[in-house]
Amino acid sequence: MKTVLVTGSSGFIGYHLCHRLLQDGFDVIGIDNLSDYYDVGLKQRRQSLLLQNPHFTVVNQSIETPSLLMDLFRDHRPDLVVHLAAQAGVRYSIENPRSYLESNLVGTFELLEAARAFPPQHLLLASTSSVYGANEAMPYRETDKADHQLSFYAATKKATEAMAHSYAHLFGLPTTMFRFFTVYGPWGRPDMALFKFTKAILRNEPIDVYNYGDMRRDFTYIDDLVQGIRLLLDAIPHQGPDKDVQAPQSEVDSQSPVAPFRVVNIGNSQAVQLTDFIAAIEEATGRDAIRNLMPMQAGDVPATWADASLIRDLTGYTPSTPIAQGVRNFVAWYRDYYRL
Repeated sequence: MKTVLVTGSSGFIGYHLCHRLLQDGFDVIGIDNLSDYYDVGLKQRRQSLLLQNPHFTVVNQSIETPSLLMDLFRDHRPDLVVHLAAQAGVRYSIENPRSYLESNLVGTFELLEAARAFPPQHLLLASTSSVYGANEAMPYRETDKADHQLSFYAATKKATEAMAHSYAHLFGLPTTMFRFFTVYGPWGRPDMALFKFTKAILRNEPIDVYNYGDMRRDFTYIDDLVQGIRLLLDAIPHQGPDKDVQAPQSEVDSQSPVAPFRVVNIGNSQAVQLTDFIAAIEEATGRDAIRNLMPMQAGDVPATWADASLIRDLTGYTPSTPIAQGVRNFVAWYRDYYRL
């Protein structure tokens, strides 16, 4: 039975991924510092559910703690590592950039050093669609230049991509970076739009709609994202062009020419208008939203849209959950969790 180390295991994505890995028969070691960036009770509840499985263990500390990850790698020798722990959020990075420096950069450095000392079969690290920054050509391809990030959050995630590539090159670590696109679903983060909008609409309170509603996002349902990560565990990059990718190398594959390293988008391949997203919430809640139209926020982008050709070529899978279904699932969870 293989062992998977998952950082950020009590977070939104981490919880769902750990649950799936346990279902699939893996031993899972989680690490999460249960930060107070949002409701700690929600994180503790996720963690308590995972701990009901005897094949799950957790360490509640920060990944940037010196020697913590080194000791975990030495003691458990994980076969696979999925690095999800990070300080998230574009807007909060304007208020508290140091937390992004410590968690995203220092924490990732500690992880890479541990993987260098005790190499796993495959190291997978989370990045974000925000790294595409000022790019206007869509859908975003992994081979597009991503040099003009618009927030410090995005800048730290792009930096982790560069750090991971250097370790992959220097030490032969098979590494996959996946770029997430606006993930949503049950157990989601309270700071994200779906959670905030649902809460406000059910309370008959106004919602802040930025850029006056003229925004598009590639909303990716959590089960689709987890399925993509699960399949990518077995899509281990090798040095040079990968024969498993059928499409022309120059157009599709982001495989590094000098390292066992690849970047992969995980998105739904559809840019949904924000107004349509709000309409789906209204339909699921049976309530009308009170819209407070606002200008664009600093560091934000008007649209995201993933080209998902590469993950399809690597795994045969493309995320596809319709937005209406995903929103209904979240609203049902929200009502149940908060007993509304």
